[in-house]
Amino acid sequence: MPYAHITGWGMAVPESIMTNDDLAKTVDTNDAWIRERTGIRERRIAKPDEFPSTLGVDASIKALKIANVRPTDLDLIICTSSSPEYIFPATACLIQDQLGANKAGAFDLLAACTGFIFALNMAAQAIRSGSIKTALVVGTETLSRFVDWKDRNTCILFGDGAGAFVLQASDQPGGVLSAVMHSDGSGGDSLSLPAGGSRYPATEATVHEGKHYIQMDGKAVFRFATRVMASATQEALDAAGLTVDQVRWIVPHQANIRIIEAAARGLKLPMDRFIVNLDKYGNTSTASIPIAMVEALEKGQIKNGDKLVMVGFGGGLTWGALAAEWTGPIPSKGHVRPEQYRRLGRLRSFVRRAIRFIEGLLYRREL
Repeated sequence: MPYAHITGWGMAVPESIMTNDDLAKTVDTNDAWIRERTGIRERRIAKPDEFPSTLGVDASIKALKIANVRPTDLDLIICTSSSPEYIFPATACLIQDQLGANKAGAFDLLAACTGFIFALNMAAQAIRSGSIKTALVVGTETLSRFVDWKDRNTCILFGDGAGAFVLQASDQPGGVLSAVMHSDGSGGDSLSLPAGGSRYPATEATVHEGKHYIQMDGKAVFRFATRVMASATQEALDAAGLTVDQVRWIVPHQANIRIIEAAARGLKLPMDRFIVNLDKYGNTSTASIPIAMVEALEKGQIKNGDKLVMVGFGGGLTWGALAAEWTGPIPSKGHVRPEQYRRLGRLRSFVRRAIRFIEGLLYRREL
């Protein structure tokens, strides 16, 4: 049975930065209040022409380049997002088209902020089953478009960005070692985006009532998160046959520094064993874990052979953790330039649209 290794990684964040002082100009808050309660100093905000798919493609190209994998070699693309571009088509399909990954199946996985862990596990299991060899997992968000900028309890938290991992099959031990996934729908109303689905389709009333904005019971989510972060980490370790002492890094969902500190206490670990960057990006939901991982790799914190656990929680309610042994890219010949496939992908997409248009004209004549 092959092992599933994480061989490529990339991130993309908007250039526009919104600081706590910027927020204080529009809502009753201040920098000290936000930092004390959340640990956040600033967050990135997408421009009008930036979307989950465009951010996801930028992160994916970087990941493919590190893995030295062509988009045409991808068998599967899983995109996870709490702010998908559409209900359908899947954001994963938009990414597949823009990358020029013409052989890949693509679908979205919706598990809120835990989505990246769930998606990594799904991709790893597909590889371990032997059904595929190469997968791309993308967490990408433009949550700023679902934030009520008059609600200081939520607008201070969320930011935009994307992260991506390439997973490949290998006979060498390592890579994804174990994963646990949990859900509790009874707490679904603690963190939700009520309107926009089939229960509350968009109407003048839903817009007026603010149902298209993120709704959160902050205290309930905090209690839930502080309870499950340490327990999920321990579950993943037990499933992998590891102890806490054998793990070099814990990579938590970047939601709130107090929640991360509670997880550290629960695991009896110092904070310097946790990778934290939420001060710069806020809560980027499904993108937070890969963004934190990429920055840690770029700083040289994570090294080959390190064992680590990614752990998160989110709306649903959902929570989970994944244990892995870091091995880096698989040695390969040649030098891949995935950005060239992006240009070819645009041409391919144009041609296929033109063919469908011509087919439509011919079909009308036959009728």
